[in-house]
Amino acid sequence: MGIDAYKMNEDETCKRFVLPALRAAGWSEKQIRPQYRINDGRLVPTRRRHKRGAALAADYVLEYIPDVPIAVVEAKRYRLSEENGVEQARRYARKLGLSFAYATNGRSIVEIDFAAEKPVIRQVERFPSPDELWARFLRDQGVGRTEAGEELMSAPYDYTLRNTDNTVKRPRYYQRAAITRAMAALARDERRILLVLATGTGKTMLALQLVARLSKAPGAFGGRKPRVLYLADRNMLVDDPKDRYFLPVFGEDDVHKIGGGEAKRGRKIYFALYQSLEQGDAEAELFREYPQDYFDVVIVDECHRGSAGNDSRWRRILEHFSPAVQIGLTATPVRDKKSDTYEYFGNPVYTYSLRDGIEDGFLAPYRVRRVRLNVDVEGYRPEPGKKDIYDREIPDDLYGPKEFERVMVILERTETVAQYLLDYLRNNAEDGRLGKTLIFCENNGHAGRMRTALHNLASAEVDVLPDFVKRITSADAPHYGESLEEFRKADSNQPVIAVTSKLLSTGIDLPAVRNVVLFRRMASMPEFKQVIGRGTRLCPEIGKESFDIIDFVEATRLFEDKSFDGPPLRLLKETADEQGALVDVEDVTPPAEAPEDEAEVVAEPEAVYEEQDGGSFASGVVDAEDRVTDQDEVERIQARGKRYTVRGVDVYKLGERRYQLADDGLTMRLVSVEQWVHNQVLELDLDPAQLRTQWARAKSRAVLMQALREADIDVEELPEELGKPDVDPVDLLVSVAWEGLGVVSRDERLTWFRREHEEFLDSFGERAREVLEAMLEKFAEAGSPQLKVDTLKVPPFDSMGRVVDLTARFGGAREAHEAIDQLAARLLTVV
Repeated sequence: MGIDAYKMNEDETCKRFVLPALRAAGWSEKQIRPQYRINDGRLVPTRRRHKRGAALAADYVLEYIPDVPIAVVEAKRYRLSEENGVEQARRYARKLGLSFAYATNGRSIVEIDFAAEKPVIRQVERFPSPDELWARFLRDQGVGRTEAGEELMSAPYDYTLRNTDNTVKRPRYYQRAAITRAMAALARDERRILLVLATGTGKTMLALQLVARLSKAPGAFGGRKPRVLYLADRNMLVDDPKDRYFLPVFGEDDVHKIGGGEAKRGRKIYFALYQSLEQGDAEAELFREYPQDYFDVVIVDECHRGSAGNDSRWRRILEHFSPAVQIGLTATPVRDKKSDTYEYFGNPVYTYSLRDGIEDGFLAPYRVRRVRLNVDVEGYRPEPGKKDIYDREIPDDLYGPKEFERVMVILERTETVAQYLLDYLRNNAEDGRLGKTLIFCENNGHAGRMRTALHNLASAEVDVLPDFVKRITSADAPHYGESLEEFRKADSNQPVIAVTSKLLSTGIDLPAVRNVVLFRRMASMPEFKQVIGRGTRLCPEIGKESFDIIDFVEATRLFEDKSFDGPPLRLLKETADEQGALVDVEDVTPPAEAPEDEAEVVAEPEAVYEEQDGGSFASGVVDAEDRVTDQDEVERIQARGKRYTVRGVDVYKLGERRYQLADDGLTMRLVSVEQWVHNQVLELDLDPAQLRTQWARAKSRAVLMQALREADIDVEELPEELGKPDVDPVDLLVSVAWEGLGVVSRDERLTWFRREHEEFLDSFGERAREVLEAMLEKFAEAGSPQLKVDTLKVPPFDSMGRVVDLTARFGGAREAHEAIDQLAARLLTVV
């Protein structure tokens, strides 16, 4: 037995020793979950966006009741020390929020106990029995072994909901951990409970399962099922969970949305907008028709908004139902002079951050591209006596980002950004489809101007898709609903671009969004997290496993704030030449504190937009300008002196910074254009000669260009980006990837070619040579990407005849292809 045991692998050790030891302790087969998958595996960056890392899986998880883990068991093969499994067991237990873990080799068992004041690691003779460990688990959660407490903690989950493949929709590990903490707090008779989970991590699923388990513990509510009120401040936050989650599980007889000014009773689960509940005269609002103790549980979705303010009218609703247990759900708790989520709900009993979601592979990682405009960097000072488009003289001052779109509107600033975004989307299209893009503007008027600029510039797209770009703000209520629903869908092809101000910053799932554009300054960390959260959802239907943040206003500086829980960034200062090309990079990573002038950045004026019951929109806090529902009225406000609007300002891109996830899949690093190109070209796994050889032939060049385009390198734009417009792209690719290799201009290449390869040109007839000479002129003008037969369709070739006639000069299409490839091979060889 001893000899055989020492030859056993881990699986054999488990079957012969570990599982029998667990069964001997009283654990049934249903209570032992083998290869317990914890996460999906981190998304690791590659040339083709991302690939999945290995998923975390514990050897065994012990569950007293289904989906309520209470301990981890990590096994090693018989001949290894049990100590080899301790760190893994500790890691998995911490991840799952458990206090007990075990490491074993089949001969010895180590227990890791986090429940003590200081974690204890000790040898034990055997595994504890289910009842023993359950009692310790309850004690660790602060729950006494009362009948009501045990009923709450052992209440089962509901498995009604199904995934698209008809498998049971089970809560993820962190949702289970959050629910367990909330149930324990309830069992301890805590009346205010806060759960903080990053946007996109399934707070609705958590809420459903929490209510489902509470409904199966009537002993905690006087022998009946609890009455639950689900509160939010937007219809989309109420209707989506009601229709997609609660109705399929609880049915129409138990689920009701309060509305129409009627306080219906006799249901178990009620959904309501604050706006609906506060209808009626003062001191006779609808919510007062329900007794204070009518609801046992109140779930407050997005609890950082709406009723969060200490002096909010909606706070009265929560205070009226103060006897109920109130559970706050949010991704972004707030703490400022007006609102304090923690003061009302207390510290969170469970937190799952954006960093956690990205590390687990449940949320999409992101790249950041910072683009600066000259007027944002240098400011805009009108010449003396300058008048705006309303013929008003503009006060002499230096206007900058703080004033743009609020005091000073520069129309070209918006139009320049619109053109950049269209170019970016077109260059990064997949299978001809542009990625869905969400743009955040300063206010509704700014969003309107952005919508107009994009519409006018995207005439080709608009001809095919009339709703290619839509403004979706409160000023567009109640008519934006259909556009928003289409924008949300992964399989809908329009609108491609949604332009908003604050409306879409929170409370709505947008899994198909590939690009989040920041053209709105942000000083609020909660708002910033919410905005970034619009892109974090994965969308397997369209292969979305990451997203891009395009920042025109330095809003992503908040990534460096110590209160942000996402990947930290390293900042570099980039110097641009007169053409806007980056020429120098300096590490200027700032201290953790915000810059002194940051204190001057204030949040936009806020106002409450009140929805009449049955309307399509309700928001707790929106722009003051969001109250204006007519775009002409916005312009009239500007004309009365609220803003100055100018045209005729030279606006252009001054510089660009790109960030990408490092190999660890967590941290982000900033790279210059040169660094970016260097990394991506080396991933092609070619040496310089091979790269030039493949580049010389039109067909293989197209393949290389596509590969580089997928790596976010537009080869034809590279000479301008690197500030060397007279150098051919292939020379730049080689020079940047293999440092030390010099470059020559296209004119120098032509001179060298005519000196060395005149014999090659002479080998063709006069009419064929005429085409090749025109090709050389095209090369001098636009570079090597033009060296292909398709170029014969454009000037000056179109004046020489049809493509078929031009290729006939070489003896046919195949011969023409070969001649042009030979020309390129000689032209692009090393000088």
